[in-house]
Amino acid sequence: MEFLYYPGCTLSTTAKMLDKQARSIAAALDLSLEEIAHWQCCGASFPLDADEIAPKLAAIRVLVQARDKNKPLVTLCAACHHVMKQVNHQAKNDADFRASITLYDKDLTYAGETTVLHFMEVLRDYVGFDALRDKLEYPLKGRRIGAYYGCLLLRPSDVMQFDDAENPQVFEDFIRALGATAVTYPMRNECCGRYRSLEDALGCANLVERIAKSAADRGAETLITACPLCLYQLVEHSGGQVDVCYFTEILAEALGVDDEFDYDDDDNEAND
Repeated sequence: MEFLYYPGCTLSTTAKMLDKQARSIAAALDLSLEEIAHWQCCGASFPLDADEIAPKLAAIRVLVQARDKNKPLVTLCAACHHVMKQVNHQAKNDADFRASITLYDKDLTYAGETTVLHFMEVLRDYVGFDALRDKLEYPLKGRRIGAYYGCLLLRPSDVMQFDDAENPQVFEDFIRALGATAVTYPMRNECCGRYRSLEDALGCANLVERIAKSAADRGAETLITACPLCLYQLVEHSGGQVDVCYFTEILAEALGVDDEFDYDDDDNEAND
């Protein structure tokens, strides 16, 4: 199975380890990830104003490359996925937006033809969790793992169409496929506050501490997430109540490819 791959800024700088894990996991699962050529930052957040065109052009150019290669576009970062999915939806459904794109670049036309996927969707919908289970070298039996969804993957639900925004199950199904016990807890869908952390650092830290406590109180020993921004927040502010890692980390462990990585080098700065 072939996909175009958009690493994004975080996975190319402070979280290079996540990128390395994804590539090794893809190889183990017979997935081809072709990195987008000459990609730029997605913009980090989706401008809500309908007439904001310029901040969305980087995403449009990435989506055009995927369309022209006739391959689904895969991201590993929930923030990048959110931007790409929102821009793709707007290009598909807003004729004025499509017309505005060509005003900025007369050679750039796009109408939302690309399929945008988070890597977790690839595991669920293209590999399949049953097939994934069959490829495990070291099932995570006895582990109690909770999923932290956050907000970017799930909302707005009519655009993202990732899972049920109020009662998602994909990460729990993923955890069970790896042989671990999936722990559900009340605050798994709450925002970590990362985008407000500069103006209210203490309030965001307290929020994350409550999220971690919610998971620990239900018996979770580890929390996994699919967003580097959420990962940073949880690592920094969970207060040691639970271990925190990216979903690729436990998948690499279960597949037996984690020994390829040196977790003490500078590539793991996101978890420092």
